[in-house]
Amino acid sequence: MVYRRIRELREDHDLTQSDLAKILHMSQTGYSKYETGENDLPSRVLIELSRFYKVSIDYLLGETDRPESYRP
Repeated sequence: MVYRRIRELREDHDLTQSDLAKILHMSQTGYSKYETGENDLPSRVLIELSRFYKVSIDYLLGETDRPESYRP
């Protein structure tokens, strides 16, 4: 689920894998492996994506269909 969600979010924001890789300070190939599920997302990347897209980590992980972030 997480792999599909991060791809959909990237596409919804009209970003390429290269664009997002630059934002995350990594290679396009490395980022691509997250979207295909070849590599698991490290917590650091999960947190960065959550903040960048302003969605909850639960949403990224497929635990909820509500993208809203909880911000105290």
